[in-house]
Amino acid sequence: MQKGQIRVQTENIFPIIKKFLYSDHEIFLRELVSNAVDASQKIKTLSSLGEAKGDLGDLRIDVELDTKEKTLTITDRGVGMTGEEVDKYINQVAFSGAEEFMEKYKDANIIGHFGLGFYSAFMVSDKVELYSKSHKEGSGVYWSCDGSPEFELYDVDYSQRGTKIVLHINEESAEFLDASRIKSILNRFCKFLPIPIYFIEVGAAKEEGEEKVEEKSINNTNPIWVRKPSDLTKEDYENFYKELYPFNETPLFWIHLNVDYPFNLTGVLYFPKIKQSYEIQKDKIQLYCNQVFVTDEVKDIVPEFLMLLQGVIDSPDIPLNVSRSYLQGDPNVKKINAHITKKVADKLEELFNKERAEYEQKWDSLGLFVKYGMMTDDKFLDKATKFLVMQDTAGKFYTYEEYKMATETLQKNKEGKHTVLYTTDPVQQDAYIQACVKKGYVVVKMETLVDAAFINNMEMKWQDTHFVRVDADIVDNLIDKQESSESVLSKDEEASLKELFNIQIPELHVTTEVKGLSIDSAPVVATRPEFMRRMKDMGAVGGGMTAFYAQMPDEVTLTVNGNHPIYQTLLKQTNKAVQEKQVRSLADLALLSQGLLKGAELTNFINRSVELMESDKA
Repeated sequence: MQKGQIRVQTENIFPIIKKFLYSDHEIFLRELVSNAVDASQKIKTLSSLGEAKGDLGDLRIDVELDTKEKTLTITDRGVGMTGEEVDKYINQVAFSGAEEFMEKYKDANIIGHFGLGFYSAFMVSDKVELYSKSHKEGSGVYWSCDGSPEFELYDVDYSQRGTKIVLHINEESAEFLDASRIKSILNRFCKFLPIPIYFIEVGAAKEEGEEKVEEKSINNTNPIWVRKPSDLTKEDYENFYKELYPFNETPLFWIHLNVDYPFNLTGVLYFPKIKQSYEIQKDKIQLYCNQVFVTDEVKDIVPEFLMLLQGVIDSPDIPLNVSRSYLQGDPNVKKINAHITKKVADKLEELFNKERAEYEQKWDSLGLFVKYGMMTDDKFLDKATKFLVMQDTAGKFYTYEEYKMATETLQKNKEGKHTVLYTTDPVQQDAYIQACVKKGYVVVKMETLVDAAFINNMEMKWQDTHFVRVDADIVDNLIDKQESSESVLSKDEEASLKELFNIQIPELHVTTEVKGLSIDSAPVVATRPEFMRRMKDMGAVGGGMTAFYAQMPDEVTLTVNGNHPIYQTLLKQTNKAVQEKQVRSLADLALLSQGLLKGAELTNFINRSVELMESDKA
C-alpha cells in the first residue's frame, strides 16, 4: 500500500479546482465521460495495432446513479491503468496521458487531457474513488482522495479491464443526484460520443424485483458528420436535422464540411426556413471537439452572417482552454472561418446556376443570409453579387447585372448611376408602383427587416448604383429629376392653389408645390424625401447617433397636379367653406396613400367626406 501527497506546486489544489477550474460545475460529467471514451478509443487503437491482446468485449460506458448511497459512478471497459500510471497521470497533475499517447499513436482519436478533466470530479464530490485494471498483465489498483492533498493507492482485485470512478456527491451539489439532471447533462454534452453510453439508476424499479433499470444507449455513436457524404441520402440529412431540432420545419438545404488539410474540420450546416425576418435566431450551431460538445457560441469560428445557420461543426484543431468553453486566438480559427464562408458561397452559386427556379422559390429565406453576408463580409460580397436576386412587383427575378441591363435605357440618372426603384410595401404603395410601371420602370421589392440596412450598405459598395423608393418623389422626378411638364394654370391660379394647400397637420412637416403632371396622374401626390425617411427608419431601429431622427416629424411633400381637370372646377368654387373642405380631402387622400393619416385626422377626413356627399345631394 502506498500513501503520499499529490505532487502539485500548490499546497492544496482542491479549493482552486472547486472555485476556478470550470465556470459550470456540470462540466465534470462531460470531462469524466470524455475520459472514459478516450480510454475506450485507446484500447481499440492498441488492439488494431496488435499491442493489446484478448477480446475487446463490449466497449461501453455506464453512468450509474445511486441516490441512496449518494454516489455517481462512471465505468468504462477501456485501456485501464497500472498503479504506476495512476501515480503518473493522477498524482502528477502536470502530466497528460492523452498527450503522451497521441505522440506515440498519432492516428488515435483522443478527445482530451486526462489530468485536469479527472480533477473536475472534486468540484461536486467529498470523496473520489478509482478502480482500474490495465490491459497489461497485473491485478487491479485502487485510488481514493477526500479532497485534501492526501491520497491512498494500493492493489486490489478488480477483475474487469478498464476504469471505474465513484463520486461521493457533496451536499452543495445535491442537484447531481437527480436522475433527470444527469440525463439532461448527458444529452447535452455526450449525445454524439463514439462509444455507447448507458445511464443506470440503481433501485429505480425495485418493486418489479430488479436491482437496476437499464435504458438504451443515450447517444448516437455515428452521427452523419463523421460519415462520407457519398454514403448519405437526403433522408439521412433531414433525419439528423430533426434529431438536432425536432420542432423545426425541413431545412432548405445543407452543406457537408469535410476538410483534413491544412486543418481538420467536419460538420453539417443547414439553411433553415425563415418565414419572417423577425424569426431569426442565432447560436444554433453546435461546436464539437472529436464528437464532444463544447459550446453553441461559435462567433469566433463561424462568420457573423452565417450565425443564422444551424447544425454542427467538429474540429480538434480549434484551441480550447481548460474548460473547453472559450475559444482563443489562433491562425486555424481564421482559416476555418474563411473556409466556411467559401463553402457557403460555392454552394449558393451552384444552386443558383443549376436550379435557378428552385433557388428563386427559396429566396424569401435565402435572401436574409445573402444580404446579411454581403453587408458584413467583403469576400462574400464579391461572390454573392452573382447570385443575389431581386424580385420585381410582377414576380420576375433579376440578378444585379440583369437588373442593370433591363433598366439601362430608362433608369440611369444624370451622373450615369443606375437607379434601383424599390417598394417596401407593394400594397400600400401600389399607386406609386403603377405610375412607375406606366413609364416602363422596373420596381423591385425590399420588404424585409434587413433591407433598409442593405440598401444603405450597397450604395457605398456599388459605386454606380443608388436606390430610390417609389414614393420618394413624383414619378417624373424619380429618375434624373427631370423637369415637369408645363402647368395649364396661370401663375395666379398656381399661387392660389399653393395657398389653399398650405395646411397644418400635427406630427407632420408638410411642404406644398404645384407642378404640371400628366392629366391622368392623381390630383395630389404625397411623397416622402428619400434621405429624411431613411434617417427616420434608421433612428427607429438603430438608436445611437441616429435616434433623434426618429423623434422628428415625418417630412411630406404634397405635389399638386395643376393639369388635373378637378382644379378647373375647384378654383371656381365660390363657397369658401366647401372649397377648403374639398382641398383638405384631396390632401388627405394623398396622405392616406402614404399611411400618414391617423387618429383624429383620419376621423375628420371620414366625417368631412360624408358632409361633402350630403352637400352634393342638396
